[in-house]
Amino acid sequence: MTLFDELFSFAELEKVFSDEVRIKRMLEFEAALVKAEARAGAIPEGASRKIAEHCRVEFFELPLIATQAGQSGNVAVPLVRMLTESVAKQDKDAARFVHWGATSQDAIDTGMVLQLRDALGLLERDLAHLTGTLAALAEEHRATPIVARTWMQQALPTTLGFIVAGWLDAVLRHRQRLSECRARVLSLQFGGAVGTLAALSGRGPEVAKALAEELRLTLPVAAWHSHRDRMAEAATFLGLVAGTLGKIARDISLHSQTEVAELFEPAGEGRGGSSSMPHKRNPVTCAVVLEAAVRVPGLVSTMLSAVPQEYERGLGGWQAEWETLAAVVEATGSALAAMTGVIGGLTVFPDRMRANLAATEGTIFAEQKEKIGRPEDHLGAAEQFRRRLLDDN
Repeated sequence: MTLFDELFSFAELEKVFSDEVRIKRMLEFEAALVKAEARAGAIPEGASRKIAEHCRVEFFELPLIATQAGQSGNVAVPLVRMLTESVAKQDKDAARFVHWGATSQDAIDTGMVLQLRDALGLLERDLAHLTGTLAALAEEHRATPIVARTWMQQALPTTLGFIVAGWLDAVLRHRQRLSECRARVLSLQFGGAVGTLAALSGRGPEVAKALAEELRLTLPVAAWHSHRDRMAEAATFLGLVAGTLGKIARDISLHSQTEVAELFEPAGEGRGGSSSMPHKRNPVTCAVVLEAAVRVPGLVSTMLSAVPQEYERGLGGWQAEWETLAAVVEATGSALAAMTGVIGGLTVFPDRMRANLAATEGTIFAEQKEKIGRPEDHLGAAEQFRRRLLDDN
């Protein structure tokens, strides 16, 4: 289905999780594996070189892999079979060492981790871009007065810069979370049939260390075949990002209501138009972001449900991750790119903000016990918070 691609897709992340790239990353694992084994003396150097030469995605028929995966239960089985057959045509002895000491899950999980590394790099870039855009907006409107609203009602005065600083603060926390979780999430999966690397006859730890170095991944204490907290952590982090983006989109769309009319998405030819009401300017990009914020939590729930897996290798839970994690990443990345565009071109109407401040004829400045506070006190507190965030950024 491609009808909604222009609405909900993000081309860069779609490429990262394409069928071709998924197989390419698994082949990278196979090539790095034989190089690591040769370094450790577990297989001949000549065999390693010949196998690595065949680990190129263009040598494989992806539709055939997909068809055979339906019989074998995963894509690694037919891929390894085809790789072995390809190497055997050139050197039967070398072909014996294809996938040596590994299991299907090692190739699939590590391939997914390599895809995640690419995806997190793109998300890190876009979070940094959004940070800069929000910081600039907060600075520009540090003294632009606006109504603060609680329980959907007018509350007290604040500034637009203070509101934007709250958005910025959340995004900065996500950047910190991403930095903290990278080492845990971007971890090698390599354990062989049951996680013990028994087939490598004592050379398993040495091969694993060399393999992690080849792929530039962290080396775990042990294989994590049925311990899925790493994948669940990645999904949960993305769910939090999607939620924050949804919060910002919700705020902007509320501020753009006809009766409020304080903020609007960037204008453009045909953007936000109605099929029947020419006066409307709909917050269409906010709708895209909110779609992700609504959909991603259910996908994250699937990832969390897949954590308790059976014994040393799970049945069903692991398989549930394959499409789900990619969908979480793509939906969140799409929302992030969309929101960055909105913030960069946000239209602000200070006159409308002042009119809304005046709508209650001064009672907005009243607080508890009917005492009238000074509006500059509230604006001063908002300015201090906004300044602290900008200094941290």
